[in-house]
Amino acid sequence: MAKYIKISCLGPQPYRIDQAVPYPEAVEMMAAHWQRELDRVLPDRPDLIVVPEACDRPYQHPIEKRNAFYRTRGNRIRDLFAENAKRHQCYITYPAHIEMPDGTWRNSVQLIGRDGEIVGFYHKNHLVPSEQSDGGMTYGQDVPLVETDFGRVAFAICFDLNFEELRLQVEKLQPDLIVFPSMYHGGLMQSYWAYSCRAFFAGAVASLPCTIVSPTGETVATTTNYYHFVTATVNLDSAIIHIDDNGSKFKEIKDRYGTEVKIHDPGLLGSVLLSSESDRFTVQDVIDEFGLVRLSEYFDNCRQHRCTLVHE
Repeated sequence: MAKYIKISCLGPQPYRIDQAVPYPEAVEMMAAHWQRELDRVLPDRPDLIVVPEACDRPYQHPIEKRNAFYRTRGNRIRDLFAENAKRHQCYITYPAHIEMPDGTWRNSVQLIGRDGEIVGFYHKNHLVPSEQSDGGMTYGQDVPLVETDFGRVAFAICFDLNFEELRLQVEKLQPDLIVFPSMYHGGLMQSYWAYSCRAFFAGAVASLPCTIVSPTGETVATTTNYYHFVTATVNLDSAIIHIDDNGSKFKEIKDRYGTEVKIHDPGLLGSVLLSSESDRFTVQDVIDEFGLVRLSEYFDNCRQHRCTLVHE
């Protein structure tokens, strides 16, 4: 059945606070900044708000001052986000540098649920080396999948997007949505991750375009040079279907279900995005009814066919 989710992405410039400002005051300035930013999209009643990497890092503070700020900050900004999540019944990401109980630091994103509680988190697996050598960060090791009331969520942060081994791990998780808080845009890598993982992609990038990308690698919505926030609705009850061996059934599907099924062809890709727009059946029901094959299964069949002939 149609599974609509409204996603908001925010990409303001990193917030500047004079280094002479006392840390308690600086923390409150940061809190006020982020309340203003959240207020830009909350009227749209989003299901999920995504904000950039290290969202509450004071801009251009040296490391010792930055860490002192963080220790004063504690959970103040996270709690602000949690209060908003609970009040507005939405999920909000909180990407931040956090100090662990053993004194090490992580570049992380915490996902806050509609009740204001933490429902999942991810530690950046692929740091820029200077984050470790100069910033004291420790590499994350796990690649979690978080179950939400709208679907399965996986994460990548900034530099992560460059690493095939991480993408392959995320691909195996079969997420419905990849959340990407970042300082780096990634360009074509956003579309590549979305297509290869068969997932929607929500990227919030500081000072650069924030984008919502479909599983066919197409940009659904983006911020502009005028506005650094964007909201769009996507349907997660979708599947990528290759035209080969499936395309002959598309007319029959449309004849039977009309507007209750959407078959979107992005062109040039050889695949379409099949979506259930109905409250009566899921996209998997349509796949089963018409004997369709999802893209990943189709490619696996092609590999098997090649191996069979090569070894004959």
